[in-house]
Amino acid sequence: RGSGAGAPVLINPRFLLVWAAPLVGFPKMLSAMPCLLCSVQINEINGRVCVCIANMLYLESPAGVGFSYSDDHNYATNDTEVALVNFLALKEFLRLFPEFSSNQLFLTGESYGGIYIPTLAERVMEDSTLNLQGVAVGNGMSSYEMNDNSLVFFAYYHGLLGDRLWTQLQNACCSDSCNFYNNPNPNCTDSLADVQDIIYSSGLNMYNLYAPCPGGVAQRLSVERQTLVIRDLGNSFIQHPSSRLWKQVCRRSVRLDPPCTNSTPSSLFLNDPYVRKALHVRAAALDWVICSSEVNLKYGRLFLDVRKQYLKLLSALKYRVLVYNGDVDMACNFMGDEWFVESLQQQVEVQRRPWLYDDVDGRQVGGFVKEFDNISFLTVKGSGHMVPSDKPVAAFTMFSRFIKGQPF
Repeated sequence: RGSGAGAPVLINPRFLLVWAAPLVGFPKMLSAMPCLLCSVQINEINGRVCVCIANMLYLESPAGVGFSYSDDHNYATNDTEVALVNFLALKEFLRLFPEFSSNQLFLTGESYGGIYIPTLAERVMEDSTLNLQGVAVGNGMSSYEMNDNSLVFFAYYHGLLGDRLWTQLQNACCSDSCNFYNNPNPNCTDSLADVQDIIYSSGLNMYNLYAPCPGGVAQRLSVERQTLVIRDLGNSFIQHPSSRLWKQVCRRSVRLDPPCTNSTPSSLFLNDPYVRKALHVRAAALDWVICSSEVNLKYGRLFLDVRKQYLKLLSALKYRVLVYNGDVDMACNFMGDEWFVESLQQQVEVQRRPWLYDDVDGRQVGGFVKEFDNISFLTVKGSGHMVPSDKPVAAFTMFSRFIKGQPF
């Protein structure tokens, strides 16, 4: 294992982290940085040493993501099947590498990992041969309804929606409470279409509101080399008519290109024949793409929330659970996940407070944390959708404390 710093690497053998999934169809390697679990330390005896706190296993799933492939070339799958396949893959890995079997096992992921990880954990916790200790989900899709409803509030209170549109939303979508998720009122639907245009089509970086847009502002739709390129991945407002229409129409000759994400260097490098050969990529594997339309558009989203899975984990009273969010992400915003954790109605142990970490400028506020029985909700200040990439030092501190069972 390389440290990326030219330093020897020391691996802590106690922990094994399984990392699964950003959005459906995304390779995992883009979302988690190796430095997430390593820090470079300098001491008088060894000089510069990269100390890693855990081993990391990346699961490229569903088949068709990254360089993973299906023998029968069938890439249609769903949440339940993916949970089973991931469970079997984990079991097979530990059979092939039994030296990891006694490690403390943590299941981790982000984005659509909000579905993958709890559904996988539900299977893992029933297998006594697996040493499951905890689950961590970052900027996860925990509830479509709460994500949609909270996103509109997030957009307004971050200055993205004007008072006129906000008033229209209040009048058309709200009575005792607001329903921005599946409201049948056509006036509400029209106003929400305006919200979608602002968030997804105005040039904002939906993965990090305050970051620039890599590659520049692009159209939501374009045609390149007779291929329809879509820069809206359809993970929000899925109950609205326009979203359902997209899924029906976008079946063939489609490329999914996440907005404000420049994948050209990665694609050129990973599809080079010499690189593929060096990585031992099977000939049956598809070309590497940042988001596979072959997988995404055929995927069956069976779970609209994972409340049942979380309650099952928490009722066991022996697993640590962390839900964390970069607080400027609009794909899976912090407010929706905070609402979700609160809805589990667990006993509060420590009220919401700042959490701190050390960097080169001294002690810093990493965000805020609220701790319940066996579950914590934590924000990472100034981070977008991919916390390990955006805030590696804060992320390292957070994960280190989590897997070691230390207070945040």
